[in-house]
Amino acid sequence: MNIKAAIQDAAFPLAQGVNVSDVRIGLGYTAVMLDDGHAGTAYTFRENASGGCSVYRNIRPLAGRPAADLLALFDVGGSIETTLALATANALFNRPDESHDPGDILVHLHIQPEDRVGMVGNFAPLIPAIRKQARELVVFEQIDQPQGRLLPTAMADQLLPQCQIALLTATAIINQTAEHLLALAAACREVVVLGASTPLCPDVFRGTSVTLLSGIVVQKPDTLLQIVSEGGGMQFFKSSIAKVNRRL
Repeated sequence: MNIKAAIQDAAFPLAQGVNVSDVRIGLGYTAVMLDDGHAGTAYTFRENASGGCSVYRNIRPLAGRPAADLLALFDVGGSIETTLALATANALFNRPDESHDPGDILVHLHIQPEDRVGMVGNFAPLIPAIRKQARELVVFEQIDQPQGRLLPTAMADQLLPQCQIALLTATAIINQTAEHLLALAAACREVVVLGASTPLCPDVFRGTSVTLLSGIVVQKPDTLLQIVSEGGGMQFFKSSIAKVNRRL
């Protein structure tokens, strides 16, 4: 399954008649605001950006364009283009909804004492609580060699299928590892896609091993855009968003 194509298929109908009003490609996150006042975010892989002082070299200007034009950037390839497309999709998907369960992911995730939990992406604030609840927590990050308790993502091929719960960063959609990780987690009891880059659209993940989506709804878009412009991430814009969860 191609997750990017599934996002496009679900988002394009929502984008009809909607334009982009503002775009911020920040050092930590990228944010897109639409002319209906809704905004979405996605992680900026700045270390993968190329082009010298111009890290983005595609369609310009971005502000004022139809939202569908930015969704089409999924087809271009390139880290910044994919980030822009995902942030636009999240501005369309991630809106207040009665089906959302508010709060932190651990409130809605039932970890058993015998569970081994695999976490792809270092969600440091969650680690102490998970270690108290689970038999074992293994954390995978984009590194070449083990660093303390962090393991290289290459080791997920062996260890993730042995887990009962998989917590997968939504940035895997951007760096094109999502499909592989979901296949590795196919036997897990719970598979969670989480983080500020998560598209809260169940249709995107139909037919996959995903059981729960944990993302954000932007409540104060102007404030969030300013923070993103100034290089801030979740630590700084958490008062401008609501954490929400959606079970598939």
